Amino acid sequence: MKAYQLVIALATAALALSFRADACSNIIVSPGASVDGSSMVSYAADSHWLFGELYFRKAGNWKPGSRLAIYEWDSNKPLGDIAQVRSTFQTVGNMNVHQLIIGETTWGGREEQVDTNGVMDYGSLIYIALQRASTAREAIQVIVDLANEYGYPSEGESFSIADPKEAWVMDLVGKGSDNKGIVWVARRVPDGYICAHANQCRITRFPWNDPENCLYAPDVAEFARSKGWYSGSDEDFSFRDAYNPLDFGGARACDARAWAAFNILCDGQFTYEENGAEVTRPASDWLEYAMGYDMKGEMPLFVKPSRKLSVKDIADVMRDHFEGTPMDMRTDIGAGGNACPYRWRPMNFKVDGKTYVNERAIATQQTGFWFVGQARGWLPDTIGALLWFGCDDAATSYLTPIYVNTREVPECLREGNGDLLHYSATSQFWINNRVTNACYRMYDAMEPVVRAEVDAYENRMMTEVKQMDDKMLKLRGDRRIVRKLTRFSVDNAMKQFRHWVELEEMLTVKFIDGNVKAQSADGEFLHTKYSSGIPEGLTQPGYTDKWKEAVAKDHGDILEARP
Repeated sequence: MKAYQLVIALATAALALSFRADACSNIIVSPGASVDGSSMVSYAADSHWLFGELYFRKAGNWKPGSRLAIYEWDSNKPLGDIAQVRSTFQTVGNMNVHQLIIGETTWGGREEQVDTNGVMDYGSLIYIALQRASTAREAIQVIVDLANEYGYPSEGESFSIADPKEAWVMDLVGKGSDNKGIVWVARRVPDGYICAHANQCRITRFPWNDPENCLYAPDVAEFARSKGWYSGSDEDFSFRDAYNPLDFGGARACDARAWAAFNILCDGQFTYEENGAEVTRPASDWLEYAMGYDMKGEMPLFVKPSRKLSVKDIADVMRDHFEGTPMDMRTDIGAGGNACPYRWRPMNFKVDGKTYVNERAIATQQTGFWFVGQARGWLPDTIGALLWFGCDDAATSYLTPIYVNTREVPECLREGNGDLLHYSATSQFWINNRVTNACYRMYDAMEPVVRAEVDAYENRMMTEVKQMDDKMLKLRGDRRIVRKLTRFSVDNAMKQFRHWVELEEMLTVKFIDGNVKAQSADGEFLHTKYSSGIPEGLTQPGYTDKWKEAVAKDHGDILEARP
């Protein structure tokens, strides 16, 4: 019997409790790995307490001596203030006008490394770095300088940082309340390769004398030695093993998502560098690692995709539920009678003293917002900075293109247009939640309908963005260009929002009460010849065979039909 066929109860309750329910997922694409030469970062901000809206900060000039108030991103708790710089760049979401993109995933780390007196939480580091840095390397330095000067009160983080020329992954964690600052390491994604991280520190050993490709804190290993977490040489030092040791939860709930992204984008074959040479091995070689059964090995940090990747490729990976793997969330009885690939929290449960897990895939119900950012170096910054932005569960929501040089944000994505406790009929977050939560009740029937709408819009937008780029390259005057980019971004977002409102209404009519009403090719509901209000061709798909078998086994003595 293979290890993945064993029950998950082999994991102890203590390990299962290390799962994070508000976890995030990132994919990083170097320029040489994309179809058009762009750097890309995808990010799903997955938190049960996070509202989906598009942050918009215009460029500014500030008087000498100005201070900037810092509020914790997760809670809005005031943390203090810092010195403001003379000028800041415009930012839209997690991207700025110089085509710099930053995403993150949180991995906790050792409890004693949190600086309870720190000012610069991880969210503030992201959004302030975007306002102050124009390249990935500058952003790394801004993050380091701010955290060391003002203290870092958050848990361990992995940052995805990319500009038009380079893409980096950065792991960092605090030194504790008695040691202001952070220990950190950052590695450049080799051109032609991709990286992924999902709430587990990913950098282990790293090169010590390669500043073009690796940067790190001067005391990155010595600090671990001083705490008794490491005793070997610098060359053998593993950042992950010292500051975020891998356990069952870190593998199954976190690295499994990175494995899934690699598995899809590499067509089941991981090509990576080992001892200066390229090696190719089946993705299945790391399956038991990803599932938390055999953590002796080490999954590659960087892999080469099987093809050049597009925005659509990355967006669709963000919709994964482990389909086609032993962790496929559609196939066990937990999927209910309609193959729903979601499990409500908490992420573990007990039966007869044994602990089991609720799988945590890339796509998840608690996403606040998500995006794929494109840094397109062959275009001038005015046009090149492009953020594909969406709200709620990625599997049944769409990405809309927003040029970062926009003058305004669409009303449906505007900050303050609703929140988690106040419904807004004009909010993209709320209408996407209505559509998504509708799908959860009859997922196998409803998701394909919604996904067809998502694909149609995103594919059309990819064509229209290319046409818009070409038009703007022929246009003179940045003001005229920005005005047209704004109209394109706002108008398409609002038009799709209105379409999603109509879609939610259609889904209510089509799938009410477990029925499925037939439609013509143009979307009109079929009706009898006697009445336009009585459906024709209505079907009742019922439940999956898995569900029927489970119900028969559980209650068959009562439900069995007898002569």
